Amino acid sequence: MALADNQNITESDLIKGCIEGDRRMQELLYQHFSPKMYAVCLRYAGNADDAQDILQDGFVKVFRNLARFRGEGSFEGWVRRIFVNTAIEHYRKQMNLYPVPESQENISEDKDISALDRLDLKDLVKLIQQLSPGYRTVFNLYAVEGYTHKEIGELLGISEGTSKSQLARARGILKNMIDQRKKTEGRP
Repeated sequence: MALADNQNITESDLIKGCIEGDRRMQELLYQHFSPKMYAVCLRYAGNADDAQDILQDGFVKVFRNLARFRGEGSFEGWVRRIFVNTAIEHYRKQMNLYPVPESQENISEDKDISALDRLDLKDLVKLIQQLSPGYRTVFNLYAVEGYTHKEIGELLGISEGTSKSQLARARGILKNMIDQRKKTEGRP
């Protein structure tokens, strides 16, 4: 872990200091992780204010649970998982995921996402933020975080088929947004 001007401070020193309530160490941890974790929050949030709320809640959880970090795997990965879970909790209440009848669960995923590949990251984040919380959450968990549909189903309390359907719908909506954007910009 490179801590800018504080390169003599190790990750374990930082964690220990935070657990002991050292305000300087807590500030260093916040400064080090807040830009990356804000980006995670922004992908799940509908706007910057919601992203700030998730960021704040996430850091509260990180500081409360630091003593539980066992040093297995990367510390950044552990922190990131807390923020993803915080974002999921934040939007679980707002999610409008509709159960999909079993006859529709085998919906084929849209393989034509080349339009998404060509977008600038900032533009893509803005489009993703326009999705409903349910579509946005499933899209992020699958396409960005790399969860399987089975894992998404377990996290969100939905079926695997519903996860697949939500992803296909999210991709379809994003594709339509991109197509509309191209039309307004006069691009082919």
